[in-house]
Amino acid sequence: MKLREGHEHRPIEVHVDNENVDRALRALKRKMANEGVYKELKKRKFYLKPCEQKKRKQREAERRRRKAMRSRGRKGNGR
Repeated sequence: MKLREGHEHRPIEVHVDNENVDRALRALKRKMANEGVYKELKKRKFYLKPCEQKKRKQREAERRRRKAMRSRGRKGNGR
């Protein structure tokens, strides 16, 4: 897999303390979610044509804009 310029490739590490594997596994899942690994896997599951990728990016950008507008509107209510 090729990396884009400016993206750093580093392994995700989790330390296991006192043989507590369950806690380490939860920490690993949390780190993977924060790094966007699950989102990337979901995105790469199927091939998207370039025009479909462009449409998806536009939909995501619109969703982010709407979410930002909603959060700005809540701040002004004095709650």
